Amino acid sequence: MKRSGWSSGRIALALYPFAAGAAGVNVFFASLIGSWIGLPVLSTAASTIAGCILGVPAALAFARHIRHLMDLADSEDSR
Repeated sequence: MKRSGWSSGRIALALYPFAAGAAGVNVFFASLIGSWIGLPVLSTAASTIAGCILGVPAALAFARHIRHLMDLADSEDSR
């Protein structure tokens, strides 16, 4: 059966800005929580860079999940 629709890579490219933004915010808030035990608070620039790096695997994982759900939906339609 041929897959229809977008590939996982294309979905990941579309989701990357959202994944990078969410990862950056989460890294910043995690550093704020870490400050309670004496760790330094990350700057917004450092949080943004970390978000851009962590956004790649997050977007890829979520894109694979979405592609899997799309394949499931297509297989149920063909029944």
